[in-house]
Formats: sequence, structure tokens, C-alpha cells
Amino acid sequence: MHHELALFVMPNHTGTEALAFMLRWVHLLAGITWVGLLYFFNLVNVPFMKQLDAASKPKVLQYMTMPALQLFRWSAMLTVFVGFWYWAQIYVAADAHRMGVGAGSTIGLFLLIWVAASMILYFVISKTPSGYVLGAITAVLVCAAGWLFVNYTPVGQDDNHVLSIGIGGGLGFIMLFNVWGIIWRNNKMIIRGTLAGTPPANAAVLARQAFLASRTNFFLSVPMIFFMAASSHYTILGR
Repeated sequence: MHHELALFVMPNHTGTEALAFMLRWVHLLAGITWVGLLYFFNLVNVPFMKQLDAASKPKVLQYMTMPALQLFRWSAMLTVFVGFWYWAQIYVAADAHRMGVGAGSTIGLFLLIWVAASMILYFVISKTPSGYVLGAITAVLVCAAGWLFVNYTPVGQDDNHVLSIGIGGGLGFIMLFNVWGIIWRNNKMIIRGTLAGTPPANAAVLARQAFLASRTNFFLSVPMIFFMAASSHYTILGR
């Protein structure tokens, strides 16, 4: 009888463990939504929109594209916000506590490197229509940013969780900037203008920028997912 009752005893968790579980679960659900929509836009929606006639396009834009973009941008925000919280509190802060130092230096370095990289890439996408040039600059930029973080982070230099998420999460920051700063903003102007019958005069430029930002995110999602998964499933940096 006691053995049977023992099967129904709930496991005990500390507050930190419960928080980690909730943050990770929300992060995974939001991330699946974000990346799933990213792949939908790039692999399905782009070729689909090219096949629409002028009469069909407004209804698709109003009832499919805009709602999908809303879900896309907010799932991106939730993914990055919750993931950053999880990484900073569960891994960086824990390592800093063991080392007897503060976690702010590593968190600050992470933000400095990846926000700067995001702003540089935003400038490049705004100025060049060439996908090949953008791809080359993006590759150099993210490699340099990742190298800087791994080699100069004050806390967690031997911790695969801190380092791998420090790269994967950094790529997520770039992708978030692209979503809110270019993909959402440009498409919103184009769609609202089209539905109102007054598309913006520079609609072609806005559409090209949004396309390049979306394709950049599409390709960055591959190393992003790799490094996020490697934090727990493949010790590639630290231990």
C-alpha cells in the first residue's frame, strides 16, 4: 500500500528549479512558434504571394499575412526575453556566485556585443540590395561577435551553457532586431498602405529590405538552434 502511494508523490523542487522549468518551457513554446512562422514565411509564403493576382492579394494580406506577422513578432519577443532571463539567472548568475563575483560584467558584455552587431547588420540591410554582400558581411560579423564573447566573457569561460547560449542567444538578438526593426515595420507600412489604396512610394525598397532581413534570419536560425541545443546536448565550448 505504501509503495503504491509513493508512486503519486510529487517531486520536490526549489524555487529556482521551478522558475527554470517554467522559463524553459515558455521559451521552447514561443521559440517553436517563432521559428515555425519564419520557415513558413520563407519556404511557403514568399512563393505563394508571387502567384496571387491583384484582386486576391488584399484579402490574403489582411486576413493571413498581418495576423501571422503579429504572432511572429510577439513570439520573437517572448522567446528572446524569456531565454535571456533564463540564461542570465540560471547559468550566468549561478557561475558568478560560485566565483564570488558579479554577473553584470558578462551580461553587459553580451548585450554590448550583440546589440552592436544587430545595429551594424540593420545598417547593412538598409544600404545594400545585394543578398551575396549581405550574406558575406553577416557571416564575418556573427563569427567575430561570437569569438569576442567566448574569449572575453568574465564569467563562465569554462561553462558550455554560458558560452553556447551566449552565441545562440546572441544570434537570437540579431534576429529579433531584424523582426521588429525591418520585417515587421516594413511589411506593416506596405500592407496598410496597400489596403488603404495608397501603397508607399518606396514599397519595392521596403519589400526588398524585409525580404533580406527575413532570409538572413532564416539562415541564422540554423546556427542559433545548433548552439542553443549544444548548451545541453553537445559540449562544444567549456565543459
